[in-house]
Amino acid sequence: MNKNNSSRGRQAGRNSNPRNKKQFNTRNKKSSNTSNKSNEDKGIRLNKYISNSGICSRREADTYIEHGSVTVNGQLMTEMGYKVQPGDEVRFDGTLISMEQKRYILLNKPKNYITTMEDDRGRKTVMELVGNATKERIYPVGRLDRNTTGLLLFTNDGELAKKLTHPKHNVRKLYHASLDKKLALSDLEKLRGDVVIEGKRVFIDAVSYVEGEKKTEVGIEIHSGRNRIVRKIFDHVGYHVTKLDRVIFAGLTKKNLPRGRYRELTQQEINNLKML
Repeated sequence: MNKNNSSRGRQAGRNSNPRNKKQFNTRNKKSSNTSNKSNEDKGIRLNKYISNSGICSRREADTYIEHGSVTVNGQLMTEMGYKVQPGDEVRFDGTLISMEQKRYILLNKPKNYITTMEDDRGRKTVMELVGNATKERIYPVGRLDRNTTGLLLFTNDGELAKKLTHPKHNVRKLYHASLDKKLALSDLEKLRGDVVIEGKRVFIDAVSYVEGEKKTEVGIEIHSGRNRIVRKIFDHVGYHVTKLDRVIFAGLTKKNLPRGRYRELTQQEINNLKML
């Protein structure tokens, strides 16, 4: 046999050695795992994905995941740390959701609109007023009752909405209340500090007559989010609120925003809200 042919034969034998082939496959597998891990690192955690879609906060998303409300690519997902990859189909209670650009819309709400997404009794809702504000689906932050006017914020930022409605963050809300009669000074003093409404303590941050107006006009600042709480506070001392207008919410004001109109927040206003 030719010496060169013999050498090539031995070399071929080494290349076809099953052991060498196994090592080659192992290296490929390791490379594949590294690639998968790299993809996972590029994903976004499922709870953040849900929050970014405007459904709820991250903490609430964890609860929904645990209780089986979320599927990824048709499979029930209860793994908290799962990272959503590009192309994944995420559904919340059967509805397809996606990460959207965050939107922040401020409305100066008029009377006779209820703060809800829809109403089975056919009443007008605030969503009718902001329906053309953005293509993303936005939600009201907190509530104003039907006859209360003033500032109402809408967003699809679940984290921020949760923050602005949680009592521990002491979000400032200033109301202008018109009463059915002049507020006696002695009754005004009763409203400084704590009052007990329906068995629960409510702290009033500030209360005073509106400067330059009759003593039926009162400014009251609170951070409680309880339903109809301002009206209940004045009922507590024997007065009926005939008009109620929210003039400040979380540092936002009605300046240059006529009744029934809305506008997008500036980037500075968004930054201020996130720093609360």
